[in-house]
Amino acid sequence: MDKQLLRDRIWDALEASGEARFPFPPHGRIPNFAGADAACERLTDTPEWEAAEAIKANPDAPQLPVRRAALRAGKTVYMAVPRLRAEQPFLRLAPDEVSDIDEATTVSGSSDHGVPVGPDEVPHVDLIVSGSVAVTESGSRVGKGEGFADLEFAVLSELGAVDEETTVATTVHPMQVVDRAVELAAHDVPLDLICTPKRTIRTAETRGGGAPARPDGVHWDVLADEKLESIPVLRRLRPK
Repeated sequence: MDKQLLRDRIWDALEASGEARFPFPPHGRIPNFAGADAACERLTDTPEWEAAEAIKANPDAPQLPVRRAALRAGKTVYMAVPRLRAEQPFLRLAPDEVSDIDEATTVSGSSDHGVPVGPDEVPHVDLIVSGSVAVTESGSRVGKGEGFADLEFAVLSELGAVDEETTVATTVHPMQVVDRAVELAAHDVPLDLICTPKRTIRTAETRGGGAPARPDGVHWDVLADEKLESIPVLRRLRPK
């Protein structure tokens, strides 16, 4: 199914059903949803969460409970700055460096409380929590269409901060779990774990074992020149 048609279908369904939550409208963003707290609780009940010390999390509203739960559990959270536009494109939120967890884990608060770090300062990431517009039980993920979550993974992969041992998870509303086939591009990052308010889906089990290949670095050949020039870390990492 065409990814943009799928996004529109999910955004429309969440809005029409009354299951979307602030900010409104859900269109054009990672949509917030009723039950985001319960989906977070499911994620925090997994062994992958329990074992994680460093978590990379997206900054969107539906994953706010995840970011707060991580800091309260003593985990360090890394968030990318919007569009990776800074020279130090990640913000570190460490429990012993944050005085106000509720404020620090918001989009605006993270820039005030987070410590800017370069990708080479990010340690091995045990768990990535990505925002999603739509997912399949086999692990395909559709974001809002800008590709930054996959690019952040690729940058950290180039530097060895993420690898096959890193779990990639998302929290979503049941309406966002679709049974349509979604083809992954080579630079797309498949999901290992999907948590809804009432289900925990392990995608390897749904696939019957095995896993789609993860990108092991930046796919330089598919990046637009404009993106290459506007993101400092890409200019530094780009092969000569």
